[in-house]
Order: sequence, then C-alpha cells, then structure tokens
Amino acid sequence: MTIQYLKKANPPVAAIDTATADTVRQILADIEANGEDAVRKYARQFDGHTGEIVVSEDSFAKAEHALSQRTKDDIAFARQRVQDFARRQRDSMEEFQAELIPGLVTGQKLIPCNTAGCYVPGGRYAHAASAVMSVGTATIAGVKNIIATSPSHQDQGINPAILYAMKLCGADRVLAIGGVQAVAALALGLFGGQPADIIVGPGNRFVAEAKRMLFGRIGIDVVAGPTESAIIADETADPAIVAADLVGQAEHGPDSPVWLITTSRALGEAVLALVPQVIATLPETARNAATAAWRDYAEVAVCSTREEAAKLSDEYACEHLQVMADDLDWWLERLTNYGSLFLGEETTVAYGDKCAGPNHILPTKGAARYSGGLSVGKFIKTVTWQRLTQAASREVGQVAARISRLEGMEGHARTGDIRLRKYFPNEAFELGTAVGN
Repeated sequence: MTIQYLKKANPPVAAIDTATADTVRQILADIEANGEDAVRKYARQFDGHTGEIVVSEDSFAKAEHALSQRTKDDIAFARQRVQDFARRQRDSMEEFQAELIPGLVTGQKLIPCNTAGCYVPGGRYAHAASAVMSVGTATIAGVKNIIATSPSHQDQGINPAILYAMKLCGADRVLAIGGVQAVAALALGLFGGQPADIIVGPGNRFVAEAKRMLFGRIGIDVVAGPTESAIIADETADPAIVAADLVGQAEHGPDSPVWLITTSRALGEAVLALVPQVIATLPETARNAATAAWRDYAEVAVCSTREEAAKLSDEYACEHLQVMADDLDWWLERLTNYGSLFLGEETTVAYGDKCAGPNHILPTKGAARYSGGLSVGKFIKTVTWQRLTQAASREVGQVAARISRLEGMEGHARTGDIRLRKYFPNEAFELGTAVGN
C-alpha cells in the first residue's frame, strides 16, 4: 500500500478505564438487591429526578401539546420511512418447511421476542430519531411488549420530542430514567414491566458497559462505542460538502472519529483547510465536541488507487461510510465492511441518522467486520423444528447412533437404539461399537 496521511489521529493517552466497569458492577448489584428503591436513588443522584418513573398518559398528552405541528409531522415522516424499511426487512425473512428425505420434515419459524427494552439517550442532544429507530423497529418486528426509557433531567421529564416519538412508534410503557439504572430496570422488569428479552439503543460508556455485563442474561444489539464516520472521495467530490459532512459527524462527541480516504491529494488538502472554518461556525456545544474530535481522532489518508482506498476502508470497518466518487455501483459491489453505506453527494449520513429509513443504531469499533446494525431481525428469533416418521427414524437413527459412539457418547447412541428396536424388532442394524462402562 502507498498511503500518505495528511493527518493522523492523536488520541489523548488514557489509563485503562477500570473505574467504569467497577461503578457499573456496583450499581447493578445494588439494584439487583434493592430493586426499585435503588433505581430511584440513582435517578436522584445522577439526574436530580424525584418525579414519576412510569410516564403517565397525562405526561404524554403534555408532550404532544408542547410540540408544534411541524415537529410532529417531521417525527411522523421519520417513523413512516423507518417502519417502511423495517417492514420490507421483515418481509424478506421467510418461514419454510422442507422434507429432507422421505419422512424427515424440517422447518424454520420466525418468533418475535416477547419483551424488548429500548434505551433512548437524552444527554447532549435530544435523540428523538433514536426513539423512532428502536421502538419503531421493534413494533414492526411484532414484539408484544415494548418498554422504552430515557433520562429525565431534574424533574422536567423526558424531552417532549423523545416522549412523543416513543408513543407514536408503539411503546407500551415508558420509564423516565437513564444510565445504568435504566438498563437494570429493563433487565429486571422493574416498575410493573416484564423483564426484557433484549435491550437495544445507544448510550454513554456506562450504559454500554451495563449492556455488556448483562449480555447473556438478556440479548443486546451492539456494545456501542463513540459514533464514527468515514468518507471515501475522489477528485470529483466537492471539498465544502466533504468538510461539512465530516464536521457534522464530529459534533456527536469529543471522541467521535471522522476519517477521509481520498485518491486526490488536492481534495484532502482543501478539506484540511476548510474543516476548522466549518467548526468555528457551530453553536458552542457542537463546536466544542467537533473541535476535540477533529483534533484528536480525525485522519486524512491519500491512496494511489480506488482499490487501495476500498481496502483501507474495509480495514477501518466504519460505522457510517459515505462515498463521493465516480462509479458508485463499483463501490457498492466492492466494499464489505461498514455499518451503513451512503452513496453519492446527495446522500449524507444525517439523512440516515434522522429519517431516511435504514436504522441508525450501528456497529462501531470495527464490529462492522462481522455484524450489521439494528434491524427487525434483532427482535426475531429464527428457530428450527423437525418431525420424523418411523421410516425416517430407521435411516437417521442408525447414523446418529454410530456417530454418537464415534464421539464416545453412549447415552446419545442408546436413544437411537431403543427406537430402532421398538419400530423394527425383526431387523439387525450396525450401530457402532458400544462405549465401555
């Protein structure tokens, strides 16, 4: 590879963060032992919230009243696009039944989880779109019981746009709590709910660690890290749009990586010059986040060929990947590692983040090498079944007994033996050499 870096990441040196894991472990143990009282304690301690935990119908009505009709229409637009895409995903999944040999009938069933917990962050920004992505997708998957949760700061309640989106998308119950205490409440079924079979949605490092620790007891979507975005661009790309899109993703947080992979050194240099100017125009909260993210985590790499650029992109395995280059179909066919792909100048990550349709809850930290993002499939169990006739058992039973004995599993073998003796008492079978006692 002949890659030249015009800018390399220079993340601040940090000690191994054992404190996060220790804190999460202590909070989970406390809530396990003391239930709802412990959850209320942490809601007061971390968010200053002393009000209702289970959101009332009156609170939903107040949230709806607080929003303009334009805002409600926009949330409805996002829900329609996201649920339309999710419905098409669901329709692409199929149950089937097949007779593999005469008398051996097998099949696949698609069974939604009974209870899903949807965590919606409410920290630096009001993530109404995250409510749509998680709750709306669970609804289309056919989940019977959807419990959503988001932090209430002080006693102001959940952000009205988030609360409205949760209700609109089909949440059956909403809890006004965030952080580790919210994840624990979902997992344990506190505040009148059922224990969640799966918990989805992004959050801070404490939320991510709580999901990781509870994985196995409950299912999760991904262990999400900071949002990350990459752009592949050639000489045809507009430097101003590339810079705007990189900055637009850097505002997620001070540790959100953004990467530019380009086959044009001139484009890379132009973007490097423009980004600080774009950042300087942002409001303070976004400006501070984007400044740190660009300074510490951004990279600009110049590649000799598009094949080299594609290979480097697959090594990054980025959460969001944009392509602003000629021959978009080539890139669609060639690229293999990404959470979600955005093709062409007209298609920015922000569209996907908010309302275009495909889900924005996506793998980070290289997990796109082996995993996709949130989809209806995360809420649906693909299970199998089988049924044999006696005639099929005659053929399958002999082979199963012999393989069992080959492996030294005599108990397994004898479950085949007993059926063969019962169904075919006058036949002798070669069942392998019995394992000694």
